[in-house]
Amino acid sequence: MENIIEMTGIVKVFPPNVVALDNVSAGFRRGEIHAIVGENGAGKSTLMKVLYGMEERNAGEIFYSGKPVFYHEPGEAIADGIGMVHQEILLIPEYTVCQNVVLGVEPTHILGVLDDEEARRRVVEKIEEFQSNLQPETLVEDLSVAARQKVEILKLLYRNVSILILDEPTAVLTPQEIPQFFNELRRLRDNGKTILFISHHLDEVVELSDRITVMRKGEVVDTVDAAGTSKRELASMMVGREVIFTSLREEKKPGEVVFSVSGLSYRNPHGHQQLKEISFDVRAGEIVGIAGVEGNGQYELVNTITGLLDASGGSFQVNGTGLTHLPILERRKRISYVSQDRSRMGASRTASIIENTIMSHHRLNRNFTRWKGILLNFKAARQFTENVQERFSVNMGSMDNPFNSLSGGNQQKIILGRELSLDAPFVLLDQPTRGLDVGSIEYVHHQILRMREQGRAVLLLSADLDELFRISDRILVMHRGKIVADHKNEDTTLEEVGIQMLEGAEG
Repeated sequence: MENIIEMTGIVKVFPPNVVALDNVSAGFRRGEIHAIVGENGAGKSTLMKVLYGMEERNAGEIFYSGKPVFYHEPGEAIADGIGMVHQEILLIPEYTVCQNVVLGVEPTHILGVLDDEEARRRVVEKIEEFQSNLQPETLVEDLSVAARQKVEILKLLYRNVSILILDEPTAVLTPQEIPQFFNELRRLRDNGKTILFISHHLDEVVELSDRITVMRKGEVVDTVDAAGTSKRELASMMVGREVIFTSLREEKKPGEVVFSVSGLSYRNPHGHQQLKEISFDVRAGEIVGIAGVEGNGQYELVNTITGLLDASGGSFQVNGTGLTHLPILERRKRISYVSQDRSRMGASRTASIIENTIMSHHRLNRNFTRWKGILLNFKAARQFTENVQERFSVNMGSMDNPFNSLSGGNQQKIILGRELSLDAPFVLLDQPTRGLDVGSIEYVHHQILRMREQGRAVLLLSADLDELFRISDRILVMHRGKIVADHKNEDTTLEEVGIQMLEGAEG
């Protein structure tokens, strides 16, 4: 079958000398679902951004329907029929579905006045083509995260794109929402659309794709038919070794209570109760996972623990010391914390790699300072950064380069290395493996289990139920600001937890 997109000899170098794509060639057929997989920093996102016009290539050629193209910005790609949906949903919450979809290309009357009736007709036509259950008049702020993602796809269909690029499309979906979403993508494929998607979820890649391109270190390893491969084979191609997917956790009796929450509540400035008398314990040598559909109180729970929000009721403590009203630095002496938002909360993107690596340590560890804490001990800081780089296999140039010179996965490795190196009895992990590849996830899981072996108490929030079942001792389910179930890992199933996430049934 003929390729609709042919990319040959693509080279992309980021200053000063980071080779992201090294003579990459790949082809994508009309009417296929094609996955691009690889470790963090393998070049898959960069390759798609080059195709979409977000990054300019340094060498190589792109042919679209046999004609050479060179897009300088995404608008040119969209006009040519190529669209991309990013992980970050870019919609206006106060607008309706219809208003978001037509924004920027609104049909108008002769005098330039918006033709509401024609806009709605066109949007309804695309909704029916997509066979989704979206309603044009619904406000986006009233939609689930999954529905908002569908609006993003609808925007591109409205602009008549024939090639859809999806970046981690299932990252915001619950297990129950994924099959329907896959069916919608298959219908688009069957209607002649070409779907290219980046994913770290290899089970989903094998299930959904027609073909799969595997990348490693800026090069294409191979392109294979999904029907003739397995998750294990893909993982081996990605990382160059066998990856273990079975449960890593061994049975272990936990110790004394380290972290205790009692009746914790939070009411936002608008008076809405977002945490409702939450109580639970995490013991030494125990990993407690929290499952829940995004927006059910996880954000508020994390931020009341870290001190970014003030609890309206209840309390929490670490090893008997009440933290509810302590300043953030005092909490940091007892809490290691990995934020789900590494760009805004976990790091300073324009500061250097070394500055990001020693954050918190320079305030809590005297080895990092000299002259009564006034001056930074640069030798100790550099040695610590080198240790984190080695322990967590961080692919980076000079540690003096800005943090945003690293790929997303390598940024996450730096943050994990920094936080897990703190000598804190309680470890709070909010989506710690989001955006990591299978090899990196396996390594991070081993590091978390090491914390468990050392007797530290770990609270793990994750949207990935497989992750929770793989390493958690207990799983709590959050629904509408409450803990609605508390399961021992071995006493529940993924299906039961998924239903409770959606329906809030008591366990």
